[in-house]
Formats: sequence, C-alpha cells, structure tokens
Amino acid sequence: MASIRTTRRRLGASVATVLAVTIGAGVLVSPGAVAAPAAMTAASATIGEAKLPLDAEIVSTGDTGYLTSRSDDSGGKVLEWHGYADGSVLPITGTTGYDSNSDIVVTSDGGSTVFLRDMTEGAGWSASYDLASEFKPGAKLVGVVGDNLFVKVPTGSGDYHELWQLARVDGVAKKTKRSSNPYSIDFKVVAATSNVMLVLSSNRVFPSPATFRTEYWKTRTTVNSDAPIEWGSGGNTAPWTQTSTGAYTADYEASVEYRGGVTELVVDGTGVHQRFAMDSSMSGAVIAGVTRDTLLYGVPGKAADEKLSPLYARSVKSSTAAPYKLLEHFSSVAHAPDGGLLVRGATAEADGLFRIWEGNDGLPSATLVADTGRVLAVKVTGSKAPTTVSLEKPGTTVPMEWTLSRPNATVDLTLTHTATGRKLTKRLPQQVSDSRFAFVWDGVLEGISAPNGAYTWQITATPTDGVGGPATAHGSFQVSRQANPHDFGNNGSTDVLARDASGALWRDDLFDWPSGSKVTTAKRTRIGTGWQVYNQIVAAGNLAGTSTGDLVARDASGVLWMYLGKGDGTFATRVKVGTGWQIYKKITAGSDLTGDGRPDLLATDASGVLWLYKGTGSSSAPFAGRARVGSGWKIYNQITAVGNIAGSTAGDLVARDTSGVLWLYQGNGKGNFSTRVRIGSGWNAFSHLAGAGDVTADGRPDLIAYGRNGTYVYRSTGSTTAPFSRLTTTLYAGEGTKFNSIA
Repeated sequence: MASIRTTRRRLGASVATVLAVTIGAGVLVSPGAVAAPAAMTAASATIGEAKLPLDAEIVSTGDTGYLTSRSDDSGGKVLEWHGYADGSVLPITGTTGYDSNSDIVVTSDGGSTVFLRDMTEGAGWSASYDLASEFKPGAKLVGVVGDNLFVKVPTGSGDYHELWQLARVDGVAKKTKRSSNPYSIDFKVVAATSNVMLVLSSNRVFPSPATFRTEYWKTRTTVNSDAPIEWGSGGNTAPWTQTSTGAYTADYEASVEYRGGVTELVVDGTGVHQRFAMDSSMSGAVIAGVTRDTLLYGVPGKAADEKLSPLYARSVKSSTAAPYKLLEHFSSVAHAPDGGLLVRGATAEADGLFRIWEGNDGLPSATLVADTGRVLAVKVTGSKAPTTVSLEKPGTTVPMEWTLSRPNATVDLTLTHTATGRKLTKRLPQQVSDSRFAFVWDGVLEGISAPNGAYTWQITATPTDGVGGPATAHGSFQVSRQANPHDFGNNGSTDVLARDASGALWRDDLFDWPSGSKVTTAKRTRIGTGWQVYNQIVAAGNLAGTSTGDLVARDASGVLWMYLGKGDGTFATRVKVGTGWQIYKKITAGSDLTGDGRPDLLATDASGVLWLYKGTGSSSAPFAGRARVGSGWKIYNQITAVGNIAGSTAGDLVARDTSGVLWLYQGNGKGNFSTRVRIGSGWNAFSHLAGAGDVTADGRPDLIAYGRNGTYVYRSTGSTTAPFSRLTTTLYAGEGTKFNSIA
C-alpha cells in the first residue's frame, strides 16, 4: 500500500453528513469540560497503533482526531473523540453525530438541540443551539460544513420549507436565509469542501396556476456567503431522498438518485457525465467519495451485523470499466479536511479504521489507522462425526457437529458416497450455540435411503463479513445396512421392478419404514428400454455372491438370461444361463429353499410338475441341474417365492389357484415343502404377486400385490395361519393397468 500523503489537495473533502450515525442516549458532558488535544494531522499519526472498539463506527474526522460512536456496557450509545497526538479518548455530548469535514465536532441530543465544539489545540470554545427556538418547531439539520449548520425550516404553508444557515461569527450566532424559491419542499447538503458545497433540493414548478410538478435540483454554491443560493447550477436530477449521498472535488460532483425504482450513482465533470445503475442487491448504495478519477461506493453494513458489504472503486471516465473491491467490508465513512476518507471496514488481513487516499499511481489505497484486534481467520476447531453408521433400524438419524473459531460464518456441508459420487449438500442452519454448528442426517441421499459403503464429509466455513478466506474440514465414515435380496441399489431397502407396455423397465426404490401403516416410494428410475423381448422377468436375489440382488429374464425363444446387479440400481451386461426354458409356464426365484444361504429358482412345466434349480453362487453358471419337487402344480396360475415368512428353516412359497385362493407352502430346508396352508381368498383381484424382500425393516420378507384396483404391501407376521397383514402404499398409485410385469 502507498503511504499516506498530505501534499496533494486535489481531492476536496467529500460528503458532509453522508452517513450520520444515530445512537442511543449517552452521558452528556458539559462542552466547557472537553479538553482540546494537541494538534496532529491524520497523515502524521502513527498508523495502525491505535485500538478501536469492535462496535465503534466512524462519524467525522478533522486534522487532529476523529469522532466515533459505540455501545457502552449498559447497551446505550456514546460519542467519543480520538486524538491523533496522544491517543486520548474523550466522551462527547450528544447522541447523534454529524460529519463536518473539520475538527469541529457537531452532535445533537436526538431532538432539536445541536452542540458544537472545536477540538483543535487551544481553541477551547463550544456552543449549543436549540433549532426549535432559533427558528421554529420542526426545524431539522440537513447539512454541516465546519461550524456552519444548514437547517430546513418549515414555512408554515403546506409542506414548503426554507434553507437557513446558522454560523458562529465572532462568538455570536448568525442566521442567514439561503433559499430563494418560495416553493421549495426539501433540502440536503451532500458534499462540501471548506467553502463550496453541493446541495440537493426539491421544488414545485407551476406551469399554470392550477397545476404543478416537482423538480429535483443539484446546486453547487459557496458556503460562507450571505447571498441566496441560485438553484439548479448542477441541473435537474432524478428524485433523491434524505438518504441520498454525494461527493464534490475540484473536478467532479456526484450524487445518488433514484430513477424508475433504480438506484443510480451520477457523476458530472469536465467531459464526463456518467450514470452507474445499481442492481437490486446494490439498491442501498451510497457514494463514499471520489479520489482523482475514481468513484468509491457500496452498501454499508453495520460492523456488528458483520454483513458482506464491500467498498467498491471504479473509474468515472469509463462506463464499462469493471468495479473492484477496495475494502472487503465497510460500515461508515467520514471525510477529512485534506480530502481523505476514514472508513470503518476490513480487508482480508485487518479489521478497523482505514484511511483512503490517492496512491502514487493515482488510484485510491487503504491504510490501517486503528485496529479492532478482531481475529479474522475462520478456523474449524472441532469436529464430532461418526466413523461407522448403521442405518438398519428404522428412523435412525446421524448427528454431526462442528465448532468454529468464531460464529459469524456460513457453513456448507457436502456428504459424498464414494462409490457412486452421489452427494448431499446442505447449508447448515444458525449455530446451535456459540460457534457450534450441527447437522442431523436422516439417512437419505438424493431422495432414497443412503447406500452402503464409504462416505466422505467436508464442511466449508465462509465468514459472513467477507473478511478472510473460507476454512475447510473433512472426514469419512462407513454406512452399513443388512443385505436385502430385493435391493438393487445396495441401500438395504426394497426395489420393485415394473415393465410398461412400451418395453421400458422401471425401478421404484421404497422407504423401508412404514409411516401411518403406509409404505411410501422414494424415487423412480428408468433402467432401460427393449424389455418387451422377455415373457418372464424375475427378481432372483443375490445369485452371484455380490451385495445386491440380480435378475433373470426369459425370452420368447426360451433362452434364460441373467443380469447381475451392479449395486447402483443398474445391471451389468446380460449373461446367457441356458436354453429350453420355454417349457416352463411359471418361474419364480429369490428364496433360499435348500438352507445353504443362496437363493434358488422354481419353475412349473405344462404338465404341472414343479422343478427346483438350486443356486450355485457362480456368475457364469448360477444354477445346478434341476430336481423334481412334485406334481399337481397345474392348478396354480401364480407362484411366488417370498422368503422365510413363517419362521421355518428355509424359504417359503405362496401359490394362487384359479379360484383366487392363496396358499402357503413352508420350505423344509431340503428343497421341498410342508403341507399347504390356506391363506385366504380374493387374491385373483391382483394381476401380479411379487416377493419383495424385507419392505418394512422388521427382519421378515414381505409380499407386494399389484392389480387394477390398487397395490398393497402384505407384511409378513411370522404366523403360519395368518402370515400377512395388509399395508397401503404409494407404489403404483393410479397405475394399476400401466405395467404388464412386476418383479
């Protein structure tokens, strides 16, 4: 950064009362009791050695010191003068301070009384004025230049006002009417040097006696003058308000205007007329000042709120030159007699009070004058995250927590499933206390139950005041779920496959914990097209020893194909199992009938003989040679391997006869079944019955029934006489005729 220089005075002091700071009632000190500090310019102060309270805002500055406002221990507000020479801090009478471009401190009591005091060494004078008494009730201060007060005074006729100047001449108050238009409405002094000021006004113009319009004027005029102001030297402007700000130098005059709901920063000078339109995020922009050919502006945010409010700089000579950040954050501005600025703000390295001055290259530079001592860098100081997570129990949640070095930050979390790259991103809510941020994961990832495997987590903590860079922390954990033979996504929850009339195959992932006796779907995914070539599609369980279920399908020529599940909801390229399977009328699979831990396949031929194909665990030859189970199975139009629903030693089978009665065959663990048990009638209402694995996460496999009049989940009870209780489901709601195969 360039060092501070005071030799160049090209920059006139900008913006009188641009950011007047209103604060709560403080202790009023007798003006005569204020000691004047030794003379010292801002430029000759020892930079960065002074300390600034964290909540202090800059109000005004002169050659010998500066005025701030802050909260006291009781929550009230006080004004304080900081002397450059000795670092003294003196309380000042008043509750509201004004930017005076000088060592004259101007404050008020929040009402009509205004206090002035000269802080230069040996001056020793002070004064106070009751504006309501000096003028009339309703008089308001609208500008300060040195010890000159500019007061808006109601005329008593409608909403018209006059502009008066109140000055101290040879120790005596002098009042001068400066306005000349009898139809003036409002005034504001937005910028000044020692003897030239920029005034905004609004006035009524009467094209005819019965009509009028409001015009807004910008006027450049002399401060120390008895002459009425000749309005409009700066021309007509767009509407302005009492929050509008401005700047004035030997080369430029600038102000904030509002045109058609858009905030515009207007800069005029020799050969220059620029209107910089602000977007909606910058609608509250103020002009902080002008240094040589650079405009300084931004949206001030209170330091205590620690909002991201940069101070921007941009060339006034180009409408296309990109703005850049001079400070990462700023909240208040004051203007020195030599044309420099004091700004309360922060860079990436420091937080405090900065002097803005023209550098050797003609561009503005910022130098720290007083430091708050705030710790700027955000760090992650603690992490509480598990290394292993079991999501088997319904309703399981995973709490995580991180602690930061300071609370004023946003925290973004990313959980990533390593195998698939699926992510969960979350902006964490406000900290739970102090600097601790917590997140409770519900075990859902991209809309479905989270898959098994390795996960990584990473948090990024970004300071909300824009000071310093983001901090990160990361870690990992392992998620486990018990295997489900009807799970193709390796997340332990049931997936149901359905083929529509066009031949597209769809996978619905279910949430495996019922809510209010209803099983809900998590997400539907299209697996692919062309599946109309198969006349049998069967979820076969884990045939080849992987962690997820597999699929078998028979084509019209009788070839049986196997599709190995990849664990991400998709399937590998099909493998030919064998030919001649056209002899079978019905095929079912997925239940361990022999007690060896591997799923087996059953098929009935045209004569009604039931055949068992024992699973081998091989991906190339998944089934052993067939074994005859028994005859008489021709009476059934649906057979479904459902797994061990009745608590016996092996998987079970349900079969529906042509009259709609459903029968239970308990497996004996030797590839055969015990005597059938009648479950109930009316099951011909369903076009498909599918063994669905453990849908409800209670440790027992369940049955899904699909038909024209609705789809239901039949939860296994463990009873041999009443093996199912019916649950409603959102699965295939309103789609009872859409699919021609369910597996």
